Amino acid sequence: MKFRFPIVIIDEDFRTENTSGSGIRALAKAIEDEGMEVLGATSYGDLSQFAQQQSRASAFILSIDDEELANGEGRDPDKAINNLRGFIQEIRFKNAHIPIYLYGETRTSSHIPNDILRELHGFIHMFEDTPEFVARHIIREATSYTDGLAPPFFRALIHYAKDGSYSWHCPGHSGGVAFLKSPVGQMFHQFFGENMLRADVCNAVEELGQLLDHTGPVAASERNAARIFSADHCYFVTNGTSTSNKMVWHSTVASGDIVVVDRNCHKSVLHSIIMTGAVPVFLMPTRNHLGIIGPIPLSEFTPESIQKKIEANPFAAAAQKRHPERKPRILTITQSTYDGIIYNVETLKELLDGKIGTLHFDEAWLPHATFHSFYRDMHAIGADRPRPKESMIFATHSTHKLLAGISQASQILVRESETQKLDRNIFNEAYLMHTSTSPQYAIIASCDVAAAMMEPPGGTALVEESIMEAINFRRAMRKVDDEWGAGWWFKVWGPDHLTEEGIGQQEDWILGTDEDWHGFGDIVPGFNMLDPIKATLITPGLNVRGDFAETGIPASIVTRYLAEHGVIVEKTGLYSFFIMFTIGITKGRWNTLVSALQQFKDDYDKNQPLWRILPDFCKEYPRYEGIGLKDLSQQIHDTYKKHDVARVTTEMYTSTIQPAMKPSDAFDLMAHREIDRVEIDKLEGRVTAVLLTPYPPGIPLLIPGERFNKTIVEYLQFARMFNEKFPGFDTDIHGLVEVENGKRQYFVDCVRGV
Repeated sequence: MKFRFPIVIIDEDFRTENTSGSGIRALAKAIEDEGMEVLGATSYGDLSQFAQQQSRASAFILSIDDEELANGEGRDPDKAINNLRGFIQEIRFKNAHIPIYLYGETRTSSHIPNDILRELHGFIHMFEDTPEFVARHIIREATSYTDGLAPPFFRALIHYAKDGSYSWHCPGHSGGVAFLKSPVGQMFHQFFGENMLRADVCNAVEELGQLLDHTGPVAASERNAARIFSADHCYFVTNGTSTSNKMVWHSTVASGDIVVVDRNCHKSVLHSIIMTGAVPVFLMPTRNHLGIIGPIPLSEFTPESIQKKIEANPFAAAAQKRHPERKPRILTITQSTYDGIIYNVETLKELLDGKIGTLHFDEAWLPHATFHSFYRDMHAIGADRPRPKESMIFATHSTHKLLAGISQASQILVRESETQKLDRNIFNEAYLMHTSTSPQYAIIASCDVAAAMMEPPGGTALVEESIMEAINFRRAMRKVDDEWGAGWWFKVWGPDHLTEEGIGQQEDWILGTDEDWHGFGDIVPGFNMLDPIKATLITPGLNVRGDFAETGIPASIVTRYLAEHGVIVEKTGLYSFFIMFTIGITKGRWNTLVSALQQFKDDYDKNQPLWRILPDFCKEYPRYEGIGLKDLSQQIHDTYKKHDVARVTTEMYTSTIQPAMKPSDAFDLMAHREIDRVEIDKLEGRVTAVLLTPYPPGIPLLIPGERFNKTIVEYLQFARMFNEKFPGFDTDIHGLVEVENGKRQYFVDCVRGV
């Protein structure tokens, strides 16, 4: 199995017929004769772009005999040295280990400043050794570098896949051979490739180690990831952070335990409440009228406030009365909301250490933060952070969301306290409860590689690039507004002031008290920050205070337009949609988005007919063919405005929710079919047996055991009307049962007789 990592030579004489050119080409040929690929270039070009080659190269050879280095009229040796220095700095910013060589014919290391020399693997003086000898020396270092790239599990998997051993174990395709026996199987094999299928093995392969008991190369890779993420322990998870959250909960929480939970939590946390039989008390986040979920106020986290919530909840109060000696078992908060709001973890640790047994941060959208000082104190676990005195800390990461894992790749990080150590045997019982006995080894390998990619300085550079691209996108959007807005343009939600260059400071993104841009009211200084790589775009028609304009462009129309033009966004709200600047985002991608938005504006201003600009959509929904883009936008906007949907959607998430029974008890009744299927007009006062979750934003309105109030019913009635009036722009609500009886009706499964 051969990987392609060429040796890159940069010399302005690489393609010339002079003596210098002949010498460097002789070296290149000697390298190629040894079986290594050579990539030749004649200039550094754009330094930052050419330095991207560090991820594809095995070594660099740089000339110091370029004519700019020579003294003489019109020549500037200082400029040439600075070009060399700049290029090497760009390489080292991302890669501390790739071999870099300088070579010269007349110049020696005495002509090179020490700050450059210390970054080198060697200096080659041409014509003193044969090209063949120099080639072998460089190849030895380049091979040593590439051989050390693969982290423990990925290295073992590579060796296994190329070993050629016959497979007698699962899976049944036996290294891909089964697919070769069928025409459609041949297509599958050609699409995914030999290596992926040879590496798809079961846990019977001892040389790869064991995910289920964390042994061998798997254990080595988890330890390596723990080191990279500055954690005490790391566990790879192959079925997503939904499962990681459940593992943390089942290792910590038992039936009847009081748990403190962010109301803006992922549904996997609510599933954990149901499965463990815990009694939840909820911390209520703020919310602005654009539908953007804000932070939980610091006052909600005080032990006094949590105690009042326990006393106000009859089930929690009863649990505390039964076991007054027990503290709340776990706190789970969403550390990075969808739109990028994060908390100062050190503030929370200072407030709650020892008051709650385990502090769990669902950092599905924040695994990058530990690798850059821009996020200092704004993530759960990191280097040089004080260890908590009593409370254990867990962080769950979606490696596949913002790092380079493949789908379902996740990990659990653990930081022990001064007095509480992780019992790995007990934790693994919960781990085994939720993991598969047939894990996908490609996912494990991607966890291993994703962690290795974040090893500084490379990881730091990747995060800084993400931040820089996100801020450059914001600058570009403001530039379009200034030069071309002509009445309206899309805004990117965030602070009013942007630094003119670079990424600026963390303080630029800290939420301030009563700032108009965020709309969350009074916020304790330094407690919350917006992650700049999360970009929420605001469409015209609604402001952060909930005031509707006369005209408007609902976001669902914009994202439908973008999708048909090859741009898929992450989440769509009423008048906002969300994109992320992951480490995989490039200038080409976000510039394409800016161009597509400009095209939308042009088509909107011209009121282009939908049959012309959304042909695929009109094939599915012919009723829209003759409508103009501006006209349809206004129809939906007028409907939102008439029903004051901004108020309704805000109040339904901030209204008081009454618990009628423990979530697990309500779910038990559903499992036994002790439910009524209730039409939405009759829901007020009834107790749901299911999670009721509108998309967007994907945050449950109610969990099993809670009562419907008037505001939530009003929203469901609006959604029913809207879906009938504007098919294709439907509000999707998980938990609703749709029935066709001549007309479309919606029901919710509720607890019988309650």
